[in-house]
Amino acid sequence: MTTALQSPRVRSTARLQEASLLNGPMLLIRSIRGLRTNKALTWLATIPLALLGLGVFSFAARAGVELSDLSGAQAATFLADNLWLFIATILVIFMNAGFAMVEAGMCRSKNAVNILTKNLFVFALAVTAYWVIGYSIMYGDSIAGGWLYFSGLFFDADPSGALECAAAGDTGCLVPAVDFLFQAAFAGTAATIVSGLVAERVKFGEFVVFSLVLTAFIYPISGSWQWNGGWLSELGFIDFAGSSIVHSVGGWAGLIGAMLLGPRIGKFVDGKPQAMPGHNMAIATLGALILWIGWYGFNPGSELAMDQYVAYVAVTTTLAAAGGAIAATVISTLTSGKPDLTMIINGILAGLVSITAGCGNMTFGGAWLAGAVGGAIVVFSVAAVDAAGIDDPVGAFSVHGVCGVWGTVAIGLWGVDGMDPGVAGIGLLNGGGLKVLLIQALGAAAYAIWTIVTCWIAWSIIGSLFGGIRVSEQEELQGLDIGEHGMEAYPDFASS
Repeated sequence: MTTALQSPRVRSTARLQEASLLNGPMLLIRSIRGLRTNKALTWLATIPLALLGLGVFSFAARAGVELSDLSGAQAATFLADNLWLFIATILVIFMNAGFAMVEAGMCRSKNAVNILTKNLFVFALAVTAYWVIGYSIMYGDSIAGGWLYFSGLFFDADPSGALECAAAGDTGCLVPAVDFLFQAAFAGTAATIVSGLVAERVKFGEFVVFSLVLTAFIYPISGSWQWNGGWLSELGFIDFAGSSIVHSVGGWAGLIGAMLLGPRIGKFVDGKPQAMPGHNMAIATLGALILWIGWYGFNPGSELAMDQYVAYVAVTTTLAAAGGAIAATVISTLTSGKPDLTMIINGILAGLVSITAGCGNMTFGGAWLAGAVGGAIVVFSVAAVDAAGIDDPVGAFSVHGVCGVWGTVAIGLWGVDGMDPGVAGIGLLNGGGLKVLLIQALGAAAYAIWTIVTCWIAWSIIGSLFGGIRVSEQEELQGLDIGEHGMEAYPDFASS
């Protein structure tokens, strides 16, 4: 009997710790009971194919109408509406650069890195929080009779509903992904406003946590009251693009933070406010112009369709900004003796905020007047905030909070019922009576009360959990760039 000679078997790796990067995964799979045979591994390999097939089947089942099924006119309208909203979204996102430039320019150079970091990072936070839960809370299904909405975590990106809408001949049929981007940009704006009010003394980490809470819960809940058919919408409240929903919410949220933080060191001496000039007015001016341009996405984009009314909203927006700039220049010259560039910048922004609610419900003359009143208000408001002992480094509350309220209420004074020629007046001063004014005042008050209460709770809890929300005195004197980030915006000009 002969014995067949066999080559010695190669010793397999016995322990996962000894496995190489190549054979480690297979060893891990084979170590699982039931997956030690080649047959079991073959079945395991079919799992990705099954998941792929399930995904394709689910998408096909939900797709229904496709773009190719639309007629030429339907497809053109559908694409124009979605393309316009996408362009408007980019403009709104670009406003983050404007906010960063205005805030950094109007603050001291030793805090420039901190300010730029907050403005850049807060948008990333806002988009993430809004994607996870904020969008669902703001535009989900009603669970509390017009007060609270929710449809689960993450938003539904299925485009089939928009295509079916377009096939029915409707306009404003938006793909959910485009609508989400636009709405997320608005959420980021509300959080960015807060940064200006708490500048030069807030801890970076604590500001980050607050921004998450604001964009995930506080802003979406209140936004749903109007933009998702909530209780304010049912009353007839008007806020076309967010004077109250976005700007006053951001203003009130930041005001609470500024009050809890207290003023910057050296801001008040013997109870009198001291000037703390910004380090770069050229950057601040550039930021104001960027914001003005970005507002053409903010207001006209809120038409949510590419139709004949987009240009109308753009004109009311422009006229209000112009009125705000002129009024702020005149008032600041009369009060201080010379035109103040910071007031001109804030006057432009005040005019823009003042028309954001009524940009679709104002005549051209009414829009200019609303902006002009806002530009005058912001000059007096900045002085009043200082007199109250509240430190607002860039005048953010006066611009966004005070003028947000004013822009909301102004509709009840001389607003009109739409953008078509000859529409009826709905304000107290143009034949509309008192009803709209009272509704607008109620809405503005509701957003103020909601934001003050919730943000006071949020700031207080964050402060108690993390040992306060303000940096140390030494860090504030040195500058947050070094203390919070370990770098300087202008190292070549830093003092030794």
